[in-house]
Amino acid sequence: MMFDIIGKRLWFFLIAGVVILVCVISLATFGLKPGIEFSSGSMMTVGFEQEVDRGNLKKELAGLGYANVIVQRVGEDDFLIRLPELSSKAKTELEAGLTASLGTLEVREFDTVSPMVAAETAWNALWAVLAATIGILLYIAWAFRRMPHPFRYGICALIALLHDTVVALGAFSILGGLLGWEIDLKFVIGILAVIGYSVNNTVVVFDRIRENLTRDAKSDFEVVVNNSLVETLSRSLNTSLTTLLIVLALFLFVGVAIQNFAVVLLVGIIAGTYSSLFIAPSLLVVWQKGEWGRFIPWLSQPAGKAEGR
Repeated sequence: MMFDIIGKRLWFFLIAGVVILVCVISLATFGLKPGIEFSSGSMMTVGFEQEVDRGNLKKELAGLGYANVIVQRVGEDDFLIRLPELSSKAKTELEAGLTASLGTLEVREFDTVSPMVAAETAWNALWAVLAATIGILLYIAWAFRRMPHPFRYGICALIALLHDTVVALGAFSILGGLLGWEIDLKFVIGILAVIGYSVNNTVVVFDRIRENLTRDAKSDFEVVVNNSLVETLSRSLNTSLTTLLIVLALFLFVGVAIQNFAVVLLVGIIAGTYSSLFIAPSLLVVWQKGEWGRFIPWLSQPAGKAEGR
């Protein structure tokens, strides 16, 4: 074999495990900062005629009774302000107070979400992700129904998707803890897009495995999987690279309007490419060869020893 990728599966699992551990620690430490779609509140984007410092804006907001608010600079002159839910009267008073202290301002955008709508949106987003996950499992199992153990293909693909999702969540928990980034509906859309992209890459590899097994069913399963992976490696990497360049251009030139969506795609495409090439196919081999005990020691322990302890 020219490239023994599957033979190094332990190292690929180790790298993935370290990354997931970092993400889990980050999630436990920082958590995720929900946007107004998920936690209720008001969000206002304002621009001032004169130059205003972010620190001064936060100071004036505190003086007006809004001390614990999130203020982010968007673009060169605008600010995004995350506030508690504002009534029309409170919004007018806030605008008047900021105008009196900092000069004429223009409200570029204003959104308010009630707690009930926020809770409903959060549940809908969760159901969307769960429905996509179940649909993927059933689709892959059906697509590979003529192969031995078709559900293994679906489960391995789902484990790879879980890896991608945890990495994306961990990345946003770090960004939230360090930069105050929040998750919103664009984040959920990005997660769903990453799931679809990653599954596509994984199915390409699995499909080549099916073709090669159909032609030569007597070959060693690990050799067939490795050869199939090598055959699809350049295509998967080229597709991911070109997609990354497009998403990076969107992030750099479109800006804050699709910030969450673009960053989720950037992180997800990298994680998804890794999992579809180095995690999902390797898991198939581990399952086929019964090697779970090699990675989870207690699974390989004889029952008699376990009872004797």
